[in-house]
Amino acid sequence: MTESTQSNASKSPKNGSVKVLLTGFNPFGGELKNASWEVCKAVAKANLPANTMLHLLQVPTVFSEAIGVVTAAIDTLKPDIIICCGQAGGRFAMSVERVAINIDDASITDNAGVQPLDVAVNAIAPAAYFSTLPIKAIVAAMQRDGIPAEVSNSAGTFVCNHLMFGVLHHLASRKIRAYAGFIHLPYLVEQVIDKADKPSLSKALMVKGINSAIKATIIEISTLTGSST
Repeated sequence: MTESTQSNASKSPKNGSVKVLLTGFNPFGGELKNASWEVCKAVAKANLPANTMLHLLQVPTVFSEAIGVVTAAIDTLKPDIIICCGQAGGRFAMSVERVAINIDDASITDNAGVQPLDVAVNAIAPAAYFSTLPIKAIVAAMQRDGIPAEVSNSAGTFVCNHLMFGVLHHLASRKIRAYAGFIHLPYLVEQVIDKADKPSLSKALMVKGINSAIKATIIEISTLTGSST
């Protein structure tokens, strides 16, 4: 939703099923793994409601490609829920992002060697979009399940924010009704062996957190539409 105009999505799933698109990035910045993709791959094997159809998508950590890869999948799959995930090394908790801003301002290059500075994601789009996921319900669900979680008010200005903004703009400009947003993940435990000052969470715990996010959003859909998902 834009900062002032778009209300929460209220799409009613067809045939009682809920279609979820879950995305994670490939490694970047010299890392051998990206926590977001490692966790997404494991979610496919985790417990989700029986009526959930889960689609996984790896996204290139490239400014010029990320949005197009995900929006093409949205147009093909027509998901009810879109949860994009990214790695935020240095964070202590799973961070459910509230807002994406219309700016690319990279402190490092992306995987194509590009480093945009003070450039709009989309020159004719609004200044920002709010997530349409039930962000506080997701955080509460994660915390009840024993997972460190928080609402974050900054998705940064790298490819993660770029993708979140682009997905929300795609949905808003085409009036596509779906719940969509972004979750940042800390490093995996194995990624901080040589980073003694960096926090991490286990893959199992973060998989549980993504499950909590999906379930909380399905409950939100059920509540608003009166469906028995």
